[in-house]
Amino acid sequence: MSRLAERLAAGRFVVTAEVTTPVGADSAPLRRRLELYRGLVDAVNVTDNPSARVHMASWAGAIAVREANCEPVLQLTCRDRNRLALQSDVLGVAAFGVENVLCLTGDHPVRGDHPQALPVYDLDSLQELAMLRGLRDEGRLAGGGKVEPPPRLFLGAVENPFAAPQELRAWRLEKKVRAGAQFIQTQVVYDVAGLASFLEAVRRRDLQVPILAGVCPPKSARMLRYLAEKVPGIVVPPALLERMEKAADPRAEGIAVGAQIIRAVRQLEGVRGVHLSIVGWEEELPRVLEAAGLR
Repeated sequence: MSRLAERLAAGRFVVTAEVTTPVGADSAPLRRRLELYRGLVDAVNVTDNPSARVHMASWAGAIAVREANCEPVLQLTCRDRNRLALQSDVLGVAAFGVENVLCLTGDHPVRGDHPQALPVYDLDSLQELAMLRGLRDEGRLAGGGKVEPPPRLFLGAVENPFAAPQELRAWRLEKKVRAGAQFIQTQVVYDVAGLASFLEAVRRRDLQVPILAGVCPPKSARMLRYLAEKVPGIVVPPALLERMEKAADPRAEGIAVGAQIIRAVRQLEGVRGVHLSIVGWEEELPRVLEAAGLR
């Protein structure tokens, strides 16, 4: 098992964070960011052309994370790859010891810096999960050929507890678990009560899957307002927005908010860890974890 899988199996409350690979042909900026995470997180997600904007390949970043003696989680979107490329990339990184793969459909290119690019979407994330599960468990390619040796994989997926229609979110999660998801990372959580309702629906379906709640300490009221208005499925309670607007020191208040959310979601049945979106603010990770009681 991967180290992330082992820690979840042992009942540990895990912390993952993410890094965005550089827009350039040098891994040094990535390695510098990893130094800020060392010893603080259980695994590091390597984003895959986030928001459909060009960055260094996530598979290259995942290998760099592995070489830095950190635990990588490879994010792999269907937007840019057909089933040949998805399988090829997974076999490639698995040969370098990368075992955690987060399966994503991916944002449409129209949202990014190459809006004229044609999306692939040969598969969606559900089909990607099922294909990679077959690759691992049966040593079988999607086309029927055999793989020797098959890759060792710990497969993950994402879920947004707050996206409409909310009554279908637990059902969608069940589909992902049945397709092969072994852990789940959620969209950013500011509405803890809403997450609790989602988890109750998950329990009614008896889904035994580790869920890592997404946490993004807000840098400012402006950031929160943007997320609430522009990012589908992010719910920001009015009281939280007002709190950030009145903060004398927004940076310190944002750290306090992030820590408060971590403490709150940690008490919810079914939450087995947190996934921190703290890109561009990595140096504050120790303060967030300390305030949350995780250091």
